[in-house]
Amino acid sequence: MQIRTSDADLFRHLSAEKAAFYRCIMDVFAAAKRQYRLQLRPDEVLAEATWPESPPRIEEVNGALTQLAEWGNLESQPDTTRVSSLSDFYRARFLYRLSYGGEAVEAGLATFFQTLQRRAELQTVALEDIASRLQALKQLIDKGTVDEDGSDVAKMHQILRDLVGVFEGLAENAQAFMAGVARSLELQQAEANTVIAYKRRLIDYLERFMGDLVRRSDAIAQLIQYLSPRIDTVFLQIAEREARDIAPGDMQDRTDEQMRRWQAWRERWKGLRGWFLATGTEPPQAELLRARARAAIPQLLGAIATLNERRSGRSDRSADFRMLAQWFAACGSQSEAHRLARAAFALHPARHFSLNPQAEEEIPASTPWADAPPLQINPRLREYGEAAPRGPLARVRDRSAERAVMGEQLAEESRQVDAARQRFATGRPIRLSDLGDLDTHAFSLFLSMLGEALAEQTHPDHAIERQTGDGLLHIRMEPLDAASRARITTPAGIFTGRDHLLTISLTQETI
Repeated sequence: MQIRTSDADLFRHLSAEKAAFYRCIMDVFAAAKRQYRLQLRPDEVLAEATWPESPPRIEEVNGALTQLAEWGNLESQPDTTRVSSLSDFYRARFLYRLSYGGEAVEAGLATFFQTLQRRAELQTVALEDIASRLQALKQLIDKGTVDEDGSDVAKMHQILRDLVGVFEGLAENAQAFMAGVARSLELQQAEANTVIAYKRRLIDYLERFMGDLVRRSDAIAQLIQYLSPRIDTVFLQIAEREARDIAPGDMQDRTDEQMRRWQAWRERWKGLRGWFLATGTEPPQAELLRARARAAIPQLLGAIATLNERRSGRSDRSADFRMLAQWFAACGSQSEAHRLARAAFALHPARHFSLNPQAEEEIPASTPWADAPPLQINPRLREYGEAAPRGPLARVRDRSAERAVMGEQLAEESRQVDAARQRFATGRPIRLSDLGDLDTHAFSLFLSMLGEALAEQTHPDHAIERQTGDGLLHIRMEPLDAASRARITTPAGIFTGRDHLLTISLTQETI
């Protein structure tokens, strides 16, 4: 007995009131199909199902089977094998099996749950399998002859089928793994020890895969390059072998099918080639995967930092302002409070920006705001962000005296820096401990040279030799004994550190 129903009814048991009860029954039929059993009786369903609670009565199972048959998930037919009397013959007894629609629904649900529960992985074994199958294919192609019974073509066909299956699994799992790394990091919100253990496992896992990927990618790429010029002939032979089983038709249909299968094999090979060999300006997918795997480690460290910040209980802005208010209350004088305000809110004097052009005299920047005369601020400045009062333009202030003072200061600083450069650039070795006292400009020049030199040092005991960034000086620093100390007195304090032998000379261009 077949009941025609809409395709939507096939999924009604998932949202029905007794959805869990219906799924227990459908799981029994899905298992029976895997065991190649064609039909089931209600009592067999009752005995084999894994019920979440106590087993139901047989009448409830019969009612559920009838409902599933109405929805189209099951097909039923009368069961006459157990009839022993006339009353048994007239009693409704049915055998049930999965319908075509029910099989489709179960297959879709199985794939759905399998995808959700799958733990994607980076398969180093797949790389080994790809290399071994390519090597076996190379041996068959190098043989140069095809057996009369076509066994070589059959072997190459089997190798390529296995190769495609392994490669597809590798690509899908790698993509799923890299997409799920961030999700796994977000879910690791347990204790610190658990997060650290997960970090170590993930880093070891990634390093092992990246090492194997680097080690095997070159060999796989060489095999692909070797096989590429000769693989089209193999694909034609395999496509002809596959086209033998198509349904009867005219010769043109068979030729078209053969060409379609040949193109499909070429596309698969192109995908494999793009994974291990660069195509145009695009790098191989294996390199991109390796880069994504390396990037997963900083992601993990960032997730741990976020977890630590969340666990540390950082204060909000209101708590910061309350603490700042306590600091203001603890200030001993108005000057301390003003210093704290400038540090907290960056309120520095800015009276060089004139807002009161009618003022008779300039007000020093050190004048307190409370003692200064009020400023005339045009309303347009607040409304439009610019002040353009009507009337004549404000008088232009003469800044020539200030510019002259600044020029003299800059010239004096340049002379002092040149003097310091001439003092250091003698071309003779000198110990840092023998430099003595340095003024502000000489010490600033010394620090800049020291920073450029130490940036090139790879080991504390190695000598350094380089040219400064401005190209004027050549520096060589040779570290002395590790216990030696240099002491340089400056206006800002005393500079100490390991003693070095310093040689500074002018470059040829400067000389």
